[in-house]
Formats: sequence, C-alpha cells, structure tokens
Amino acid sequence: MSFTFERKINYYETDRMGVVHHSNYIRFLEEARCSWLESVGMPFSLLEENGITIPVLGVSCEYKYHVTFGDIIIITPFVKEYTGVRMTVGYDVKDKKTGKTVLIGETKHCFTNIELRPINLKKHAKEFSDKFENLLEKK
Repeated sequence: MSFTFERKINYYETDRMGVVHHSNYIRFLEEARCSWLESVGMPFSLLEENGITIPVLGVSCEYKYHVTFGDIIIITPFVKEYTGVRMTVGYDVKDKKTGKTVLIGETKHCFTNIELRPINLKKHAKEFSDKFENLLEKK
C-alpha cells in the first residue's frame, strides 16, 4: 500500500530568496510520518497508550529542487529498515505540478517504552511489529 501526503507551502515557510527554508522540510517529513502511521492504524496516540514511543535518532535530507509559496508537495514515506528495535523511514518528496524530485530524505528511529528505555517491538507489541514488517520496502 503506497501512502502519499500532500502539503501546500505557506508563505511564512519561505526565506528571503522566496524558497522554502531548508529547516521546514524536517517538519514536513514529521507531518507526513504522523499522517502515514495514522492511515495504517498506528497513530501516535495508540502507540503511546500501549507504552511505545518512537524517538528520532537522526535526520538526513538531500535537497534536489526548490519549491516556493503556493506550491504543493507530495511526500511518500516508506520503511527502509526495520529490526524491531530500530527503524529507518525513507521519504520521497516531489513537486505535484512538475513531478520533479524536491528532496530525498530519511529519519532514523528506535522504539522505547514511556520511560525512554529501548524495547524490542517484536517482543513488546507483536501486533505493531507485524504492521511495521508489512510496511518494509521489499527489494
């Protein structure tokens, strides 16, 4: 199942050159990831109710093309790696109008309990682990 997140660029997200400031893309990826997890039945509220958090360990972005105020971007998140303890989410960001790749990114995560101690999701919550396994990009 391919999920896409559509987002219109606001004026305040641009910089003096009229393009989206690079720091905003990290927020866009977070918005897409939250919406994506909700769409597959794992909203953050449900994960937290089950004692699970998914902190961000790292973010990597390769900027390919700029977008400006009023443009619409399409973000496609996908699981690149999943071990039960760690997960890497990849993101393909495109300009809706031109189809050009705007950004290729990834976020690295681990799974923790509410006290922020690492857990193995395969042992702690198999039903969620199975969902992440099913989202893993097959090569």
